[in-house]
Amino acid sequence: MAHHRPLLDPSPRTPPSDPSPFPFSHTTTSIMTTPPSTQNYASAPPTSSASLPYSSSSRRAASGRSKPQSGRVTIGGSDSSGHASANLGNSASGFSIESLGPGVGPGISSSTRRRYGSRGAESDGYGSSQREISDEDARLVYINEPVRTNEKFEFAGNSIRTSKYSVLTFIPRNLFEQFHRVAYIYFLIIAILNQLPQLAVFGRTASILPLAFVLLVTAVKDAYEDWRRHRSDRIENNRMASILSDGQFTAKRWKDIRVGEILKIEADQTLPCDMVLLSTSDPTGVAYIQTINLDGESNLKTRYAKQETLSRMPEKEGMNGLIRCERPNRNIYGFMANMDIEGKRVSLGPSNIVLRGCELKNTKWAVGVVVYAGRDTKVMLNSSGAPSKRSRLETRMNYEIILLSVFLITLCTVVAMLHGIWLRTHLDELNFTLFYRKKDYSGDEEENYKYYGIGMEVFFAFLMSVIVFQIMIPISLYISMELVRLGQAYFMIRDAHLYDEASNLRFQCRALNINEDLGQVKYVFSDKTGTLTENKMEFQCASVRGVDYSGEKDGSNGERDGSSVVVDGQVWKPKMKVKTDPMLLRLLRSGTEMEEGKHARDFFLALAACNTIVPIIVETPDPMQKLIDYQGESPDEQALAYAAAAYGFVLVERTSGHIVIDVQGDRQRFNVLGMHEFDSDRKRMSVIVGCPDKTVKVFVKGADSSMFGVIDRSLNSDIIRGTEGHLHAYSSMGLRTLVVGMRELSTSEFEQWQSAYEKANSALMGRAGLLRAVAVGVERNLSILGASGIEDKLQQGVPEAIESLRQAGIKVWVLTGDKQETAISIGYSCKLLTNDMTQIVININSRESCKKSLEDAKAMSKKITAISAAAQNSEGGAGSGRVPLALIIDGTSLVYILETEFEEELFELATACSVVLCCRVAPLQKAGIVALIKNRTEDMTLAIGDGANDVSMIQMADVGIGISGQEGRQAVMASDFAMGQFRFLVPLLLVHGHWNYHRMGYMILYNFYRNAVFVFILFWYVLYTAFSLTTAITEWSSVLYSVIYTSLPTIIVGILDKDLSRRTLLKYPQLYGAGHRKECYNPKLFWLTMIDTVWQSLVIFYIPFFAYKHSTISGSSIGDLWTLAVVILVNIHLAMDVIRWTWITHAVIWGSIVATFICVIVIDVIPDLPGYWAIFEIASTGLFWACLLAILVMAMVPRFVIKVFNQYVRPGDIQIAREAEKFGNSRENSGVEIEMNPIPTPPRETTQ
Repeated sequence: MAHHRPLLDPSPRTPPSDPSPFPFSHTTTSIMTTPPSTQNYASAPPTSSASLPYSSSSRRAASGRSKPQSGRVTIGGSDSSGHASANLGNSASGFSIESLGPGVGPGISSSTRRRYGSRGAESDGYGSSQREISDEDARLVYINEPVRTNEKFEFAGNSIRTSKYSVLTFIPRNLFEQFHRVAYIYFLIIAILNQLPQLAVFGRTASILPLAFVLLVTAVKDAYEDWRRHRSDRIENNRMASILSDGQFTAKRWKDIRVGEILKIEADQTLPCDMVLLSTSDPTGVAYIQTINLDGESNLKTRYAKQETLSRMPEKEGMNGLIRCERPNRNIYGFMANMDIEGKRVSLGPSNIVLRGCELKNTKWAVGVVVYAGRDTKVMLNSSGAPSKRSRLETRMNYEIILLSVFLITLCTVVAMLHGIWLRTHLDELNFTLFYRKKDYSGDEEENYKYYGIGMEVFFAFLMSVIVFQIMIPISLYISMELVRLGQAYFMIRDAHLYDEASNLRFQCRALNINEDLGQVKYVFSDKTGTLTENKMEFQCASVRGVDYSGEKDGSNGERDGSSVVVDGQVWKPKMKVKTDPMLLRLLRSGTEMEEGKHARDFFLALAACNTIVPIIVETPDPMQKLIDYQGESPDEQALAYAAAAYGFVLVERTSGHIVIDVQGDRQRFNVLGMHEFDSDRKRMSVIVGCPDKTVKVFVKGADSSMFGVIDRSLNSDIIRGTEGHLHAYSSMGLRTLVVGMRELSTSEFEQWQSAYEKANSALMGRAGLLRAVAVGVERNLSILGASGIEDKLQQGVPEAIESLRQAGIKVWVLTGDKQETAISIGYSCKLLTNDMTQIVININSRESCKKSLEDAKAMSKKITAISAAAQNSEGGAGSGRVPLALIIDGTSLVYILETEFEEELFELATACSVVLCCRVAPLQKAGIVALIKNRTEDMTLAIGDGANDVSMIQMADVGIGISGQEGRQAVMASDFAMGQFRFLVPLLLVHGHWNYHRMGYMILYNFYRNAVFVFILFWYVLYTAFSLTTAITEWSSVLYSVIYTSLPTIIVGILDKDLSRRTLLKYPQLYGAGHRKECYNPKLFWLTMIDTVWQSLVIFYIPFFAYKHSTISGSSIGDLWTLAVVILVNIHLAMDVIRWTWITHAVIWGSIVATFICVIVIDVIPDLPGYWAIFEIASTGLFWACLLAILVMAMVPRFVIKVFNQYVRPGDIQIAREAEKFGNSRENSGVEIEMNPIPTPPRETTQ
């Protein structure tokens, strides 16, 4: 996975300035221009300087064994070694079908710098550290002069605030945020209208109650969450730190720290702000920090104080100077500044700054100057969280709500028009008609009633209709959905099947609004290293000067060895043992007399020296024995350091200026004169060291695609050919490969490098490009030392998980930065690729060949599919009739395709394939691939990864999942869900995803039905009351209907109901196809539900209407009958659909019916409310109970008939599986297999 590292980590021991010219200065004309000699070996295209760096094969790993391939269609010319053929001038647009050996793949072509990937993915926040700064854009920090620093511009204080509200702003701001929901505004308008005397259908208090209840519940939840944030902020701001004041360090609260002040941090303390190191307890100025609070990485990292400041004691001698640094930005891996001190200007980089939240480790104290504080610190700028996503089901639900709104307006318009017609028809009778009399003759004088004429009466009737029928739009649905999602999240988090014992991590639900989307995923985009593999690297084999040492020639698999060193009478051993090759061990122990032994020695010296590893000495129970724990920013570096130690090259000490390596018992000191760290443009790193024999050497390691371009092929042609063959063999076995080279620098070359290095390092403009050019200049004409192979094993259960996902109709695409051969090998190991698949491999070398290559690939895929279909038909139609295709494409090809007119061609080709494997892809290309599907189909996309280079992909997908792995928490922090293993994707999607989708789809339809049936009852009553909008149902029953009477059962069922058991869902992954077919929520179901709603409302209304038509029963009494009937009916309706009954389900369903009876009785015994004693009047007769029984039977008959028909006449997969569960034991005993219906692939609707 990608580790964001600075483009250059300069040594703090800055060499003196030298005006002599630098012979490599011609490379500074372009930040990244591939020399002609390296064109053959350029790999994946570099990202732009503003994009996130990503790792090459030198930072990534894989495991597994190669499998025989059934066939491969190669688009783009390449040789078997994985490198482009010599004829680079011709575009390889043709294709051929080949039968190749395992692991053979097309090569990597030359790269062209251009922007690619997802549009808009390059944020200013991450890019600003890569841009150069000028004096106008710089922040000026005067060391130990906070007043002067803040004089011109008042920089942010160090007080932080993560809370959203204050006591004064809570009510207005919280209400403002809640009313972003249009439905809330709708109900607010309804409540306001009901306050007008002319429109007062309900009591003023009753009309406000539902909305007030929903707002109150949400406000209480928000207030509690914000109170916790306030408490956390208060604790954080009041922590104490040591600040230099009046010549001594005094305690000061964090919130009072200002930019420009000098700060002292003790061991194991947390940094309160971003500070530039001035000095440390280590005489060489090194400080060890842990960034686990920042990015989740627990490995120690090194930061350095400049030599010009490390010997100063600010509390005794004082210190003054000026720092020019870039303005605050979000890039936690970059920093650009320079410091003027004592008349000298020195450069500052990422290795000189320590960020807020880091902890000081293995260092007694560190002193620094504050450059960013409070909200300007990088960690605070990165705390914005992941972008908000909306559930696909909720988006679809909004269309239905719009339809219901249109229907509601239509209903109200009909009532208003009919009311107007009635008034016109009875105009002459209005003086004597109740409610409509124009004159009041009851008093001594005639008085006018409030009659406003037919026009205004119609208008008032329309508004009153809206008030009466308001619950057609279910306000309780929103709060119900939030509560259901919360309950679903609780059970997902507590699921033991999603618990990772190795890391002791439970499933994390970071986004509560897309739970149901987990049940409709069609595409899974997965990273490889750390996601499919463990990202725990282990050195396996090496090729040294063209000779393979993999422990296989002599039949030995090697032994795990760990050399030890003796220090002050104590035995120090590496913490991890590594498998060694006996032949290579004998060669190294033979000394340097042989040429091969000398080269092997240089190879392992390079592994031990060319890294940023920090050796940490760990105590053991035996006081005479200690362990050496290698802490590094990359698992690859750790694996190589342990490998070097196993062969007798033990790194025992690292400071800012030198390293100490025990070379087979001889302790040697190497001066670190400079280090060019790994970056995504060069794809390699180098270190310049002064050796004990007074020579200066540059050791370089990196991806083969970049290393072979800087190796002198004329001197090492035979060795290079042998190494290339070994690399290909290693990649075919699924190993991560790395090439190591070396060159000895002459005195003049070193001096020229020093001069250019210092000049570039102190430049104000174009520093990044100049430093990169210096690195490219010194990393040339190398002598190849060898190559290494590192294994990263598959995670447990990955092959089985991918197979289950495939059976569920989910397409799995793997997007990786690894070599093509490595990716293909892993594809076979994890069953992503199978022997019956035909591979289509695309490697495009130029834009000109792009169109023809894609057209040829499409034509070939159609031809293969047609031939396969014809063969199936000739054999009687057995099988699916579709041959599986696998598309394998590299990042260079994607440069010419993404965001061009060729995207549509790639989309058509990729969607025709069962598997897509993208190699050598950059982070933004990953996002571009996800966008390719997301923007053109309605299929649900899911992205899963564990590193920072997966963030853009995770945020682009509909559902983003982060793996809590070895590479920090960047992916987790940007994700919607987080878990510990890839295999957990199966129970998450096939079990919880299916359940969540089924529950939420049913709950939405049920809420529409529940409210609509009540509205229709009110509407039928209006037809018989001169359209006057009077209601027989009391106002309190109308208000409590959707709040108390019927809300709780649907919430509980939405959380607890299970249509199928976990065992069945995992045994038959095809059942997941219900989500793809939208079986639980679709327009057909919506309209069928509405038809059933109309029928049930007619039954509820007209049975009591005709039964009591000629009686003297009061309107309030029959209103109570209607209220009880509709509540009992909707709960019986819900009970018919419940699959898994629990005591909680019984309690809420039957308890709601009992609660309704109690509420109706309480309302009717209050003398001040209408309908006093009405329920007792009607319930005392047998006709009341007969009406309830008749309503339940007649209303449920159609639904019961349809359920029986679907269950026994035309059952679907769900019904078949449910039936199998009922008779599971007998079927298992008899050996009967349950066959699921095949998952069809319907024609895809594309959206432009």
